[in-house]
This record gives sequence, structure tokens and C-alpha cells, in this order.
Amino acid sequence: LRTMLSTITDDLVADLADLSFAPPVTHVYNPLVYARGAWDVYCDRYGQGPKEVVFIGMNPGPFGMAQCGVPFGEIAHVRDWLEIDVAVDKPPQEHPKRPVLGFDCPRSEVSGRRLWSWAKETFDTPEAFFQRFFVANYCPLVFMEESGRNRVPEKLPKAERLPMFAACDRALRRTVELLEPKYVVGVGQFAEKKAKEVVGDLDLTTGSVPHPSPASPLANKGWAPLMNKALSELGIL
Repeated sequence: LRTMLSTITDDLVADLADLSFAPPVTHVYNPLVYARGAWDVYCDRYGQGPKEVVFIGMNPGPFGMAQCGVPFGEIAHVRDWLEIDVAVDKPPQEHPKRPVLGFDCPRSEVSGRRLWSWAKETFDTPEAFFQRFFVANYCPLVFMEESGRNRVPEKLPKAERLPMFAACDRALRRTVELLEPKYVVGVGQFAEKKAKEVVGDLDLTTGSVPHPSPASPLANKGWAPLMNKALSELGIL
């Protein structure tokens, strides 16, 4: 299984390597390249299948997976709860306003803090959580504009978006076939839509949970109860 997740990653990295993106995107990070060590540890330790539920995020946040190679990877939780702390390299072209500091990054990724705090409070140990769940991202790339502003994948022009989505679709399909979940759950509506398109024909249930982003007024009022409610409605909790 380890080699299978690794092979899927190798193929996805290769598929994305030749793509180019025009302004307003000025910088593209792929943490599956420069933070591969952390991603491999995460997959080795927590990616042993089969899984009951696979959560799918959209793409890395600038202070989360972009720094530490783990989906929704808020530094403190990845280091202290998941116990992953490995050296992270630099992307080939670094945005001056978005340096990659690895596990020395002082910023906390709010979405990741909410997701992993919920997992810790609900399941206590990573082993108990990952026995049933795995967390992945649909797209591993981070897109930044000159200002440092994040650009979401769906806002890219069609000619750039479609070949990228095709590569990400293949990787998602192979990951789901490998882990054989009963549920594929998008964290947010974009990821749910992708899950339905890519694996909706398989013998599993697709659904979504609210995104823990600080851009969501609902999530800011308390995300964990929303998460529990959504999972209860899906029959997972």
C-alpha cells in the first residue's frame, strides 16, 4: 500500500510538472515535491487502508500543507499530535510574501487547526482517527498572485484548469480505489462536486461537510458542532 500511495504521488507530480500558469498567477507551489518527506511519513504512518471515510480538501493553504506537506497541516497539530516533524525544502521559485519555513512557520492555518482539533477531541489519538479516516487534498498545488493573494483552482482559466483537473481526477480515483472507503466526503462544496464527478459511479456514498475556513461566518461561530451534525446526517458518526 505504501508503494501504491507513493506511485500515485509520483504520477501526479509528473502529470503536473509540465503545466504552466499565466498571470495573475505568478507563483505555484507543489508541496508534494519540496515537502515530500513529510507527505511520505504521513502516508506511511496513517495511510494504511482500507478506510471507512476519505475526506477530500480542495488544495493546500499557504500556512498549512504549503508549509508542512500534510493536508490541512496546521503546524502545531502535525508536529505535536500527528508527531510528524521533518525537514522541508524550498519551492524552486519562492514568493517573497509567502516564504516556506516548514515546521518553523509561526502562522497557524485556521482551517487545519479546526479540523485536527476536532479529530483530536473526538478520537483522542491519531491511531483511533486514522483507523477509520484518511484526509487528502484534491489538488496539491498552491496558486499565488503577485500580491501574495491565494487563487483557488476553480478560478483559473479553462485552458489551465482542465489539464490540471484531469491529472488530479486520476490521482483521486486511484487513491479511492486503493483505500476502498464507504464514504468520500468533500470538505466544502467544491471538493464534494469533484468527488461526485470522479468516484460517484463506485459503490460508495459521496457527501460534504462544511469547510472550516475563517472565510465562513458559520464556521467562525463554532465549526466542530457543524462537522458532527454533517457526519451524523451521512451516517458516519
